[in-house]
Amino acid sequence: MNYRHAFHAGNHADVLKHVVLLALCDALTAKPAPCFALDTHAGRGLYKLDGEAAQKTGEAQDGIARLLAKGPRDPAVQRYLAAVRVCRAQHGAQAYPGSPWLLAHVLRAGDRIAACELHPEEAHVLRAHFAEDSRIAVHERDGYAALKALLPPKHGATRFARGLVLIDPPFEAQLAEFDTALAALSEGLARWPQGMFALWYPIKQGRALHPFRRAAARLPAKSALLLELRVRPDDSPLRMNGSGLLVLNPPWQFDAAMRPALDALRAALGDPGATACVDWLRAPA
Repeated sequence: MNYRHAFHAGNHADVLKHVVLLALCDALTAKPAPCFALDTHAGRGLYKLDGEAAQKTGEAQDGIARLLAKGPRDPAVQRYLAAVRVCRAQHGAQAYPGSPWLLAHVLRAGDRIAACELHPEEAHVLRAHFAEDSRIAVHERDGYAALKALLPPKHGATRFARGLVLIDPPFEAQLAEFDTALAALSEGLARWPQGMFALWYPIKQGRALHPFRRAAARLPAKSALLLELRVRPDDSPLRMNGSGLLVLNPPWQFDAAMRPALDALRAALGDPGATACVDWLRAPA
């Protein structure tokens, strides 16, 4: 309950998460059928990088600021940078879009978004940001519990066969958070097996994630893909050296699109020794 994403908005982890999020949404909207998105840990949806919290950490300087300066030509990265520029055209030169803003930016009039935020103050700001957008329902509630309450998704008479669940917890519980997230993913897949699910996670030391990877490979998904970006060598126990996303039921050939994107992010954001990988835990049949 003490976590505030404003301290970390626009850092290298946000960049990775949001590049992947937009690519997933573009795959969804490539087909005409309406889709649904659930953001389980939505935050406030929009941030100011010149605000006190962001300035205190300065993390955006090594994330979105560096990426904008270098401007990699990879299509997925350019897609993300274009969305950031649209956000800034609407909200000011130091604005940074959170995942709810990006979902609202890319999804269509017939699509629906549920954004969950447990912290009352953050939920209040989130609701105010999207008060005029009828596509978005803001829920002040635990995001993990929302997977049981809101899946399978429907809106009135519309039942959504396609869509995405983004799980982006603050990892205040550190390694114990993985057990909670994996249980939520198992519940979500049981209720909506055809949905896409994306879990973001921090990387401090890679060896600590071996149990998570083994457990993730056993989830009842048709396919499971890991995307990881380490912006510094994997040898510091005190820092977040990178982050990753576990994507369940990803779109066809999503790995092929993401490999050059992550290589571009590694080159733009990484220190010497930085690495990026896109690996199947379970390849599609």
